[in-house]
Amino acid sequence: MYVARSARHWADKPAILFRDRAVTYGELERRSNQLAHALRALGLQRGDRVAVVSPNRPEIVELECALYKLGLVKVALNSRLAPGELVDALDNAEPVACLAGPEHRAMVEQATERVKSLRHLIAFAPAPGAAPWADYEALLAAQPDTHFHVDMRPEELAVLHYTSGSTGKLKAAMQTVGNRMASLRKVIMGRMQAQPGDVLMLCGPITHASGMFIQPMLYQGATLLLMERFQPAEILEAIEKHRVTMCFFVPAMIYALLAEPSIKTRDLSSLRLVSYGAAPMSPARIREAWAAFGPVLSQGYGAGETTGGVVALGINDHRRAIEGERPELLSACGRPICESDVQVLDEQGQPVSGDAIGEICVRGPDVFAGYWRAPEQTSDALAADGWLRTGDLARVDREGYIFIVDRKKEMLVSGGFNVYPSEVESVLAQHPAVYEVCVVGVPDDHWGETVKAVVVLREGAQADGGEIMDFCRGRLADFKRPRSVDFVPQLPKNGNGKLSRKDVREHYWRGRERRVN
Repeated sequence: MYVARSARHWADKPAILFRDRAVTYGELERRSNQLAHALRALGLQRGDRVAVVSPNRPEIVELECALYKLGLVKVALNSRLAPGELVDALDNAEPVACLAGPEHRAMVEQATERVKSLRHLIAFAPAPGAAPWADYEALLAAQPDTHFHVDMRPEELAVLHYTSGSTGKLKAAMQTVGNRMASLRKVIMGRMQAQPGDVLMLCGPITHASGMFIQPMLYQGATLLLMERFQPAEILEAIEKHRVTMCFFVPAMIYALLAEPSIKTRDLSSLRLVSYGAAPMSPARIREAWAAFGPVLSQGYGAGETTGGVVALGINDHRRAIEGERPELLSACGRPICESDVQVLDEQGQPVSGDAIGEICVRGPDVFAGYWRAPEQTSDALAADGWLRTGDLARVDREGYIFIVDRKKEMLVSGGFNVYPSEVESVLAQHPAVYEVCVVGVPDDHWGETVKAVVVLREGAQADGGEIMDFCRGRLADFKRPRSVDFVPQLPKNGNGKLSRKDVREHYWRGRERRVN
């Protein structure tokens, strides 16, 4: 939304790098203006919804800028959605227009039979036979590049951010203009400060969490390096080639990079910040990453409902832990940042302390306006006093660091005792043979549920179930220790690279009417 000002300041500096192409700030301003004029010429009005589904490419950034200029609502759809999920999301959002790359045009065309609101289909690359698709470049070429801008109110809807959360069911978090402005402030006030010359690599879908960094980087004059896919060797090569200064990864990406042999020979000295989030990362792996990338790690905790991160464990926090002052901090997600009011509350709504466990609750200008067309889900998540109930269980230490214990819905009960899978996984990840692990509750006629560890071994490593279970003795209470271990070649992930615990668990509960015992 600040691209016009940035274009005045840094017209010839690259705003976006993609493949062998550079899009300057001046070019981004001109092309987003042309797109804004084109969408208005098609009849789109303030508040109309516009969907986009595509792997990462510069046009997605151009579209976001154009939508802010027009006061339109972005419906950001993950390019990894299954066909049925894509149709469901489009049907729910009822967009007037949809922009797509060649990978998704057939899926979108099929959706038009059900989604009657769709009047305009726009192809990012020329479409054979054209109709029903309009060509993106042709639309731009027919329009002027004069600046286009409307003033939007903070309460106006800006983005429908589709997320599956822990339930697997797609729902759209309504992010307002005020939410997005709060998100921008969070990034530029500390989480990811940048300046011209900085290069931020984004290899996750910019239609999802990675896209939260687009406007803050454009505001600061930095360069976005967009990667179409995550291939560890290609990522490391790109860091060296483009002198990348900042990256955003999910833990599974970091694990893959650590296992890539070329990490030992690539020059990664340009990195000054490697931010990770979206899922827990074991302390053992954090130490490996610190050794591989240098003292540059920072963790963020947040969600689509909080318009990005609200808690951060910064580089200095990591250093305190790794240098031995407070090693337990590697298990923390950090402390609240910027304007976000984050507290861990018990069932009576009172802050917890010591070893007490409560639910992470968030209040502030970054908390979303609710779920699109889902009043019951909204009332479940948003309390009358404005607190967002995240569903994450945690405790708080004497310095205000928050330690996530688990998701409310992922907690299992064995013999009447609460067991938090992430706590068990954190211990198992320290085993030298364990590459990745998922802990779930499996049915047991006596205990109700027992703890099972599903393990991926490191390449070339060997271990048996008994060894894995014995490793937990003395490290975990007896009722928390796994009672069985399965070994698999890989664990299921969702479209954003997060471990899909529900898919692992479903394998063991299939055929039962109830998912508790």
